[in-house]
Amino acid sequence: MTAHEIIIRPVVTERSFDLMNDNKYTFEVAKKANKIEIAKAIEELFNVHVVKVNTLNVKPKPKRVRYAKGYTRTWKKAIVTLSEGDTIEIFGNQA
Repeated sequence: MTAHEIIIRPVVTERSFDLMNDNKYTFEVAKKANKIEIAKAIEELFNVHVVKVNTLNVKPKPKRVRYAKGYTRTWKKAIVTLSEGDTIEIFGNQA
């Protein structure tokens, strides 16, 4: 898998913005990717040094559209801790 296949998108939530102050960045990653592959992909894409990677599988939530019941999709989230002094400019100067 290439780095672009492993890292799907950054996660944009209030909690992920608060974690950026602690040098932690949140990404949606491929479900089959492990922590080592995620760390290498982040280092390759953003030219930073990764200290730690925490992963979790996000479970589906029940949703309903009129009479049809269904679930949201399952996905894998990675919280990446960078070494001190490194940053990722995900949104340019907006953050």
